[in-house]
Amino acid sequence: MIEATELTKRYGERTAVDRLSFTVRPGRVTGFLGPNGAGKSTTMRLILGLDSPTGGRVTVGGKAYRDLPVPLREAGSLLDAKSVHGGRSAYHHLAGLAASNGIPRRRVDEVLDLVGLPAATARRRTKGFSLGMGQRLGIAAALIGDPEVLILDEPVNGLDTEGIRWIRELMKSLAAQGRTVFLSSHLMSEMELTADHLIVIGQGRLIADTTMRDFIETNSRAHTLVRSPEPDRLRALLEAAGARVRPAATGGWRVDGPDAATIGNLARDHGLALHELRSTHSSLEEVYTALSQSSVEYRTSVQNRKEPVR
Repeated sequence: MIEATELTKRYGERTAVDRLSFTVRPGRVTGFLGPNGAGKSTTMRLILGLDSPTGGRVTVGGKAYRDLPVPLREAGSLLDAKSVHGGRSAYHHLAGLAASNGIPRRRVDEVLDLVGLPAATARRRTKGFSLGMGQRLGIAAALIGDPEVLILDEPVNGLDTEGIRWIRELMKSLAAQGRTVFLSSHLMSEMELTADHLIVIGQGRLIADTTMRDFIETNSRAHTLVRSPEPDRLRALLEAAGARVRPAATGGWRVDGPDAATIGNLARDHGLALHELRSTHSSLEEVYTALSQSSVEYRTSVQNRKEPVR
């Protein structure tokens, strides 16, 4: 479990993390979201003891990261896959991590197999690795100690479709084992498929700490998807009734305003056939995009007033 209490980090007059409190619980995948500059990377660095807080505290398994007796057995992390020395092989990089944390050498072969890095590839110098191979090595390093807590920043970066699906299934399986999984990603469609819970920050402050479902339902407007063999006529009828009509990504129209029953009655009254009519909510990506825009507008207004960020 990860617990942050009034966690604060300032760099001069700029506050990167502002009295942030949250708990990342075991047994579920928790997504960490926020616009660029929101403080996500700083928060992850504070969790892992790579930076010191100005105020507050954060613990992993009840202890500050620096106080963990064998860190890699307690918490595995991936913050920068490029941090591996390019002159070393993947195998020797992992073997060094294992040796320094009292982890049996056989675990190296286990994690290489788990992340899909063949033995021949693992013996090559990492400077020749593709972005995707580097990510797999970074994930192997995070898993080397078979930790109870995983902290991953953009774990699907550089992976192909199969690799992304593998990460999703791995995260879910680790959470199902009762582990704590905390990850960030800019791929909202993938986050929506992977995470059970969300922690969202903006301007270094907590915006939301809730389930994926509640976050989407609370922050999105319901709308109706409708398709007809006479799309132009349908749109004209809907707009005449005061609806806002836009093309839907899946075809047909996305309608804001009248509900599905009203749209169905309108089509019936005008002898218009419908091939699809269903109510739905915005996707995580749509909700997050709106949230990000609001955060940028807020930040710009503060800067324009030339007030210090608190």
